[in-house]
Amino acid sequence: MSDLKTQFEQAAQDIQSLSERPDNDTLLRLYALYKQGAEGDVSGPKPGFFDFVGTAKYEAWSKLKGTAQDAAMTQYIALVKKLRG
Repeated sequence: MSDLKTQFEQAAQDIQSLSERPDNDTLLRLYALYKQGAEGDVSGPKPGFFDFVGTAKYEAWSKLKGTAQDAAMTQYIALVKKLRG
């Protein structure tokens, strides 16, 4: 397993132990970067109109379309480090 992948997985664990919950915009950014890093470009149908949370997540992830998985992992790790202080 690559060093980047190891750091990415560690950051995903570290985010669970934050002392304070990030704001919704930051949470969406974390979600999108994680999904892009783990799975690549957005896939599957967009959630229904009344699924506001699902739609917000889908749209945040879709904005990263074309971003390399390694780049998304690096950005995710940096954001987690910033949040942890």
